[in-house]
Amino acid sequence: MCCGYKKTIISIIISLIIVLIAVTIVIVINNNGEMPNILVAIARPGDNTTLGTTTIKFSENNIVEGTAISHVVGSDEININDTGIYQVSYQLFGVQDVTGTFNFNAVLLINDVAQNDTFNQSPVIRNSTENRMTLTSTVILRLNSGDTLKLEGVSIEDIRYDNARIDIEKIG
Repeated sequence: MCCGYKKTIISIIISLIIVLIAVTIVIVINNNGEMPNILVAIARPGDNTTLGTTTIKFSENNIVEGTAISHVVGSDEININDTGIYQVSYQLFGVQDVTGTFNFNAVLLINDVAQNDTFNQSPVIRNSTENRMTLTSTVILRLNSGDTLKLEGVSIEDIRYDNARIDIEKIG
């Protein structure tokens, strides 16, 4: 009775170890062992003093995970270090100090070339007392290692870009 009991316990322990190894292998295969690649850059008041059409500079890297995306604080360029599919989301806050017609747009640039399919146009505001507007967008882009990505505010008016945020994640 003693030895049969020990054999049963050993068999159960070996079975549990095999199951744990199998589960670990499945988890590793499903996650491909890849770490997330995410960059969140933020522009604060004073980062962007050029009025009208300008690329947006970001003074803060809020989240940086992985190595596929990088950004030098204070720069308008986001560097793509790994070829893949990226989800890019942004918020761009525009202000005009003069009351009246107010309109601005945004577009993403890849290697300093505007991507027309990312063009985001704001509605025209007339006789607003505050003249503030926020544009938001999310796009999926295929980017190559060595590409640079920029967010550009586009306007013929004296728009000031006080705040902005860009969130980029490699999704494939």
